[in-house]
Amino acid sequence: MLVGIGILASRLMGLVRERVFAHYLGNAEAAAVFKAALRIPNFLQNLFGEGVLSGSFIPVYAQLLGKKDAEESDKVAGAVFGLLALATSVMVALGMLATPLFVDLIAPGFEGGERDLAIRLVRVLFPGTGFLVLSAWCLGILNSHRRFLLSYLAPVVWNVVIIATLLAVGGRYAQGGRAAEEALTEWLAYGVVLGSFLQFAVQVPTVLRLLGRFRPALSLASASVRQVLKNFGPVVLGRGVVQFSAWVDTAFASLISNRALSSLLYAQTIYLIPVSLFGMAVSAAELPEMARATGEGEAEAHAKLRSRIDAGSRRIAFWVVPSAAALLFLGDLVGGALLQTGRFSAADSRYLWYLLMGAAVGLVASTVGRLYASAFYALKDPKTPLRYAVVRVGLGTVFAYFLALWLPERLGVPREMGAVFLTLSSGIVAWVETTLLRRKLQQRVGPAGLPAGLLPRLWGAAAVGGVVALGVKQGLTSLLGPMPGVGAQWGGGVLVPPDLHPVLGLVAVAVPFGLVYFALSAALGVPEAGAVFRKVGRKLKLLR
Repeated sequence: MLVGIGILASRLMGLVRERVFAHYLGNAEAAAVFKAALRIPNFLQNLFGEGVLSGSFIPVYAQLLGKKDAEESDKVAGAVFGLLALATSVMVALGMLATPLFVDLIAPGFEGGERDLAIRLVRVLFPGTGFLVLSAWCLGILNSHRRFLLSYLAPVVWNVVIIATLLAVGGRYAQGGRAAEEALTEWLAYGVVLGSFLQFAVQVPTVLRLLGRFRPALSLASASVRQVLKNFGPVVLGRGVVQFSAWVDTAFASLISNRALSSLLYAQTIYLIPVSLFGMAVSAAELPEMARATGEGEAEAHAKLRSRIDAGSRRIAFWVVPSAAALLFLGDLVGGALLQTGRFSAADSRYLWYLLMGAAVGLVASTVGRLYASAFYALKDPKTPLRYAVVRVGLGTVFAYFLALWLPERLGVPREMGAVFLTLSSGIVAWVETTLLRRKLQQRVGPAGLPAGLLPRLWGAAAVGGVVALGVKQGLTSLLGPMPGVGAQWGGGVLVPPDLHPVLGLVAVAVPFGLVYFALSAALGVPEAGAVFRKVGRKLKLLR
């Protein structure tokens, strides 16, 4: 619950950030350049940040805490901090030197002024990413001590600084042409660096209180430190493979158009909300507990792992299935409510919906797959997730090329529709990876994961809810007036009746969608739905 609260607050603030960003920059060239530039140093954050420390550091450190070996756990914390700080400093320096090469690799579609701006922005952003890596070390300490809220609330600070920067200087530059837009993105880059430092700084006091005798070190004398490093290599490679996949999507989108690139990154911000809120929240909370369980006898440890995996996967599916259905049926309203303002138009929201449709295909697989990978990390087996990540990226690259760059022309659809196939191909290969992870996990610990028959029941309830929501939307259209331009062109039209704001439109259709989903899933015997109704009933009794 604490992880979920922290992630929800962070993601909501992230949506505010994206809405303010869209207001001032929309899908302008400078917006696409800034978003691509932010991706490049984020490669370092993802390579050495939370995902890697979750797979290498937390299992070892949490197990030491479970054994109440305070001296050894403090040594591990100090050594990992020292080694991480050194590696990050070197990578930041090398990244700033090699920025032109990275820009050409990540966004080969940028030329001339776009490329020059990207290089300037990346060189400003790289040091901030170093602070985010150290922030991930703080998260590892806090999570292992079961202090979940602060670590996941800290990114709120990062978002607030960026929003404040946009509000402070956006009005001065946003309407001044291309040169002014570029100046705005440079100011924004400095705001990102400041926000990164503050995200790290707000966690440090609590972390130092939790650590008994914290001394940063570069020592490999401890066997536990060597175990972290042994796990570190495969996990880094695994994260690197995943980042290669993100690079492929960004590179292909930049070859399609600037609009495709910026819209892809807007779409990722939206569909990663349920992935983070449910997949990351459950996986982050379960990893330290699964790691503690592995210190017991094998039979008992495997029984506890199966129990936690089963419960976690059911919770994830119950909440992610309706999230995916909402993107599939109501993505136009979701995009309009969250981003439609200023320079982000109704046509941009409709185009964004198409990308969200593709993403909905693999949303459940991506979230459940995180939990399965965490189970392998708890078992100190990071090589298995690495192998299947390689399979996923290899298939994803092939699918993305043929579906995004080759297929649209053959189908006679606009080239920009290739970005839709990027999100679709990612969803397809996510199911391949998750299936492989589950089969291997069952070989290790026995039957575990989503029970047969659960997903059809959940999707059935969500589909009926989606149809009801579409009916409500059509009723509003009939009541308040037609939707001008719908069907005139693939990216045109408005999303809801002109007299109804997108936020009000989303609320009007989301409420019946949610009620139908919860009622039908409870009627179909889904325990999580019954638990929700019981909790709501208890709250209502207390209010009386």
